Amino acid sequence: QVQLVESGGGLVQTGGSLRLSCTASGRTFSSYAMGWFRQAPGKEREFVAAVNLSGLSTYYADSVKGRFAISRDNAKNTMYLQMNSLKPEDTAVYYCAAGGRSIRLFEAEYDYWGQGTQVTVSS
Repeated sequence: QVQLVESGGGLVQTGGSLRLSCTASGRTFSSYAMGWFRQAPGKEREFVAAVNLSGLSTYYADSVKGRFAISRDNAKNTMYLQMNSLKPEDTAVYYCAAGGRSIRLFEAEYDYWGQGTQVTVSS
């Protein structure tokens, strides 16, 4: 069992930056690939980024490529999402997820989810 807690969300102006964190409980954090998803009001939850066990392999949605960076620190049981050049369309609740051993792109492939953290980008 893995419990995930997101933090770092907030209100930021267009063009600003935020860093989200996802801290996992338990000793098995390094055994799971990790991902970030987001859900905007009235929309389906969508994939944002994913990272493999070691952190050496990453994958991004086209909408965030070049602006967001996913990373993980297995010694700290924590995953990060550095978000730069934020746009109003990035406004959403951001969720972290854990599952499998290789990069996963779809919600159903993840076993554990956090409660989410709100990111609001003002224009």
